[in-house]
Amino acid sequence: MQKIVISITGASGSIYARILLEKLTAVKDQWDEVAVVMTENAKEVWRTELGNNEYEKIPFKIYSTTDFHAPFASGSGQYNTMIIIPCSMGTLGRIATGISNDLISRAADVILKERRKLICVVRDTPYNLIHIRNMETVTLAGGIICPATPSFYSVPKTIDEVAATVVDRVLDLAGIDVKPYRWGG
Repeated sequence: MQKIVISITGASGSIYARILLEKLTAVKDQWDEVAVVMTENAKEVWRTELGNNEYEKIPFKIYSTTDFHAPFASGSGQYNTMIIIPCSMGTLGRIATGISNDLISRAADVILKERRKLICVVRDTPYNLIHIRNMETVTLAGGIICPATPSFYSVPKTIDEVAATVVDRVLDLAGIDVKPYRWGG
């Protein structure tokens, strides 16, 4: 079973985090524990983009970005997957350069050093060379860069359905089965 850390940063794309949390709630039989870390900027972006403060009702244990006593701040915590959704380029840069100045960057460092699964859902466009090199560095260290690029072959009808194409891909990468649309299926 899975122990998963969800980190929500201040990049645009709160809808992705909301849908991911909803989908994880619906498949409780596929994980043992889900922990959440959310930055203050992420809360502001959530309020701006989604028009609410529903992040206050997240049904998982929430840790402060300064809580270095969180179980996933150490490899002995045995968390096997970390999803940063959306992943700001600042967070990605700190991870790529080994700067563990908050719980998110520390947990990502732990996940990488333990050779576990780190999925960074980057949401920025266009990329500059620094972004590309940071993505390369994290990839070479074992992380997965999953740009928040929706697909359209499932013919999504709503914004939530468009965003769910990204979230379903992320959950696939994490080994969680939510019965997503399959090409040719």
